[in-house]
Amino acid sequence: MILHLYLFTIAAFFPLKDSLLSPPRLQVIFDTDMGSDCDDVGALALLHHYADQDKVEILGCVYSSGRIPYGAAVVQAINEYYDRGDIPVGANQDPEVGDPVDKMHAEKLAKDRAAFGHRIVHNKDAEDQTSLNRKLIAQAADSSVLYITVGHTKGLYDLLVSQPDEFSPLDGKALIQQKLKAWVALGALGAYNEKGHFVRDWNFYFNNTSTYTAYLVEHFPAAAYFVDAGSKVMTGKSLIPTPPGNIVRTAYRDWLWNVEEKTLEDQRPSWDLATVFFAVEGLGSFLEFAPAGHLEFDVEKGSKWNTELEKKNHYYVRQREGKNELFSEYLNERIVK
Repeated sequence: MILHLYLFTIAAFFPLKDSLLSPPRLQVIFDTDMGSDCDDVGALALLHHYADQDKVEILGCVYSSGRIPYGAAVVQAINEYYDRGDIPVGANQDPEVGDPVDKMHAEKLAKDRAAFGHRIVHNKDAEDQTSLNRKLIAQAADSSVLYITVGHTKGLYDLLVSQPDEFSPLDGKALIQQKLKAWVALGALGAYNEKGHFVRDWNFYFNNTSTYTAYLVEHFPAAAYFVDAGSKVMTGKSLIPTPPGNIVRTAYRDWLWNVEEKTLEDQRPSWDLATVFFAVEGLGSFLEFAPAGHLEFDVEKGSKWNTELEKKNHYYVRQREGKNELFSEYLNERIVK
């Protein structure tokens, strides 16, 4: 039974994995709640590292957390730092979803255009997230786009329920079925546990996002990979010697001090970075699949990974034991420029 399960998970994942690193480059849309935590910053820096290696093409970025209306600006500032300021950035214009506390002082960063060279200041300066998602995905080849969510689920939900428009005659569900390779999400943290309990995590449950998560988990029409890794993988100290104008360094520094009165030397867990790592590199030597099953989601209780009933397109990715230090070193080296 164990061997059968192992072979199933490998077979299920490697058709995706084999295509990630082979030409053409993996095409990615990055969906974030930038500003709520600094690991979003590290995740986008890591994605740019892979773009520098010609492993990925960042089609666009989406800031789907609307309560703090300056996240899109920080996203564009990071893209500008990596000489990709032309990457389109979409934003959620609805203040219903997201962290209400500006933990990174994103407003301050957003308004310092002289320091970072970006153009967006307020979310209203960015394109609507659903319009951008539909445009980018409609233009892509079939089964070519990997949608990475390291924030809340509102952006992908809005895409899924979207209607035909000038970009495509397909509704959101049909567009996803035709164009997306898979959805990779940082979410359902702790959902695979020995007692089989439901858990409430930041991205999938809190900040008025649970109803959108529930709909996505039930109705998303392509493969979905839920990543639970990075909680003890610390990153940030590698940014200490980088230039003061490095927006990645500045954002990490400001979040750590504003929220925890810590410094870059203290670092921060790397949930979002682990998710980007998996999306591009697969399991590698740091990650593994949990036993086959499916994600249950309840709007009141949260997430549970159910191994009693397998759902074809659901996969749960967890971190291997004893890999924290090595994973930390690996990621720290790759977020520095």
